[in-house]
Amino acid sequence: MIRARRARIVATLGPASRTPEQVSALARAGADVFRLNFSHGTHDDHAATYSAIRAAEAELGRPIGVLADLQGPKHRIGKFVDGKIAVHAGQRLRLDLDPALGDATRVALPHPELFAAMRPGSTLLVDDGRVRLEVEACGKDFADVRVIGGDQLSNNKGVNLPGAIIPLAALTKKDREDLSFALNLGVDWVALSFVQRPADMAELRQLVGGRAACLAKIEKPAAMEELDAILDLCDGVMVARGDLGVELAPEDVPVAQKIILRAARQRGVPVIVATQMLESMTSSPTPTRAEATDVANAVYEGADAMMLSAETASGAYPLEALCMMARIIERVERDPHWPSLMEAEHGWEDVDTDALVAAARRAADAGRTACFATFTSTGMTARRLSRERPLQPVMALTPHIATARRLALVWGIEPRVCDDPRGLDDMTEQAVAFAARLGLAKPSERILILAGSPFGVAGSANILRLAHAPAAPR
Repeated sequence: MIRARRARIVATLGPASRTPEQVSALARAGADVFRLNFSHGTHDDHAATYSAIRAAEAELGRPIGVLADLQGPKHRIGKFVDGKIAVHAGQRLRLDLDPALGDATRVALPHPELFAAMRPGSTLLVDDGRVRLEVEACGKDFADVRVIGGDQLSNNKGVNLPGAIIPLAALTKKDREDLSFALNLGVDWVALSFVQRPADMAELRQLVGGRAACLAKIEKPAAMEELDAILDLCDGVMVARGDLGVELAPEDVPVAQKIILRAARQRGVPVIVATQMLESMTSSPTPTRAEATDVANAVYEGADAMMLSAETASGAYPLEALCMMARIIERVERDPHWPSLMEAEHGWEDVDTDALVAAARRAADAGRTACFATFTSTGMTARRLSRERPLQPVMALTPHIATARRLALVWGIEPRVCDDPRGLDDMTEQAVAFAARLGLAKPSERILILAGSPFGVAGSANILRLAHAPAAPR
């Protein structure tokens, strides 16, 4: 099944959408990648959901990616005697390590690493910024704070310390257990939350050991300061605007999104734009016009994928939300001005493959090319071609189902599993047969083939071949 769009959709599965019937419906509606959010649900829940995804994949006959999103080191205050307290500007509180239930004068903050990073004058954001606190005095096990704004604190609300690099391991004990489970399950992508520095991604890559692709969620201002080094260690990146929007000023978030997108596209790193894209559709069958514009702007910017979170995981209209996102993407891609915006911002490495890909793109634009076919072992050739944002469909033909599933996230790529070519003639025959089977080339139309010789060797793309779909019988 070929989608009538190049940008991809990541759908989060949860209580509202994880039955086999619901997963199948979302896949038929065009979900390219399904996200398992390890901040919620049990391992049994995720195992059952994964099985439903693979059943839907077999039913549809196209590869579907699975993204495991690790929770990361989320900091939270403790609990209150009455579950919550009222607060007002100017009120003073103490935060400490004492696990006792809190009251109007103090509450637990069971995170020594936060106290180590605080300084007098630091700002603490609680409950996604609904309550703002200023640190007046602090030590290794306490902080005396003053309420700047907000009206209520309740149990277990999240705490952010903007601008600080928290001295904390990239993966918690829970993350390591979830990662081991997810890899054994067979997920295709692993997302690391709250990345702060390149070493965080290096640690994840070492633990994953090539069993899945690694994605960095950019949701800390500290990550923006080392973005280039982090991207060099990524297979993909997510603009996680939820927590990023808590720690950055609202006017800075759109700029950060564009910076991340531009840097990722230059490297050919797939980028997902996430959080609150169609948020109102958690309870409404239609989005706001502003939300539709937000999705459209991400498409105009050339994002590889857009992600639905609560909209599909726990909302009342998961299928409607996915269909709406697909409709918005398709409408933007029909805009006659859209192709000119898809010109990639080239940052080519000085390697032969990039020169070959650039030549293929120019050859396709110079003639009437119906589609591309890339034969790829690791997916790198297909990703490099995607970076060029060609308007023609790109078939990524690979003998490895794991590679095909990872490529389901990448802009404009139609991944399929094929036999390893036995030679140039077999390569051409397979490309032509897939193009005809998928309806990407009409009789006598041109197909451009990118491959490497010897076949099956990663990173060896050195062949650009021209083929034609068989002529219609007379």
